[in-house]
Amino acid sequence: MADHQRIHPADLEAGNRPLMPGGSFRSDKGDPAQRAKQQQQQGYVPGALPPPPRRVAPPAPLPPPKRRGRGCCCRLLCCAVISAAVLAVLAAAAAGALYLALDPKAPRYSVDRLSVSAFQVDPATLAARARFDVAVAATNPNSRIGIHYERGSSLGVWYQSYRLARGALPAFYQGHRNTTVLALAMAGEAQLGSAAVVSGMQDAQRTGAVPLVFRADVPVRVQLGTFKLWKVTARVRCDLVVDRLMDVTSLIKIKAGNCKFSLKL
Repeated sequence: MADHQRIHPADLEAGNRPLMPGGSFRSDKGDPAQRAKQQQQQGYVPGALPPPPRRVAPPAPLPPPKRRGRGCCCRLLCCAVISAAVLAVLAAAAAGALYLALDPKAPRYSVDRLSVSAFQVDPATLAARARFDVAVAATNPNSRIGIHYERGSSLGVWYQSYRLARGALPAFYQGHRNTTVLALAMAGEAQLGSAAVVSGMQDAQRTGAVPLVFRADVPVRVQLGTFKLWKVTARVRCDLVVDRLMDVTSLIKIKAGNCKFSLKL
């Protein structure tokens, strides 16, 4: 048959040739004997399930980024606290140096004389009317501090809780190491609480020991050189014991007196 393809001997010989050169494996998977040897070395048992894949631990999370804004605020706060502490120390040191340089002393007060020019008690209404003449001595012992006594002071003479008379200090300046005696006229009217108060006052006069209290609230300003400080209120309380009160025919003798000074800022 003319149409059949002829097979030449060369084609048969080519078909019998090996497809891979000698010494090479016959399969892409390699030599079975060598593959079995590798499996034995890896601990592989024929017929057993393959080992599970090894789990790789996830990487450790990264630390959060530092906030620069918070660090700046902390630094600013620390700087402010340190600055305030330094200023406080400097202010305390300056105040201490000023205190040592000025050596301030509290002023002293005393009631040198007390006389009654009028004293009456209405038995019907228990109203007491009194008029006193008081001599008050104010002493400034400081050598570098002056005292300005301002207007608006309030003075009073009290028996127990009843103010018998009131008055005021004049405005004046008291220099260094100065003692000023002020003659004050004080008058007033008080409503005594009961007849027992009048009876107690009469009993104290019979024994020659009538307790009275002189009080003064005076606005003052301290002067350091040419500089005047802010206004404060000087408070004076003098506890007195006089020999008589209701008898104005003779002078009143002050048997005991103790004055205390304080400041109200």
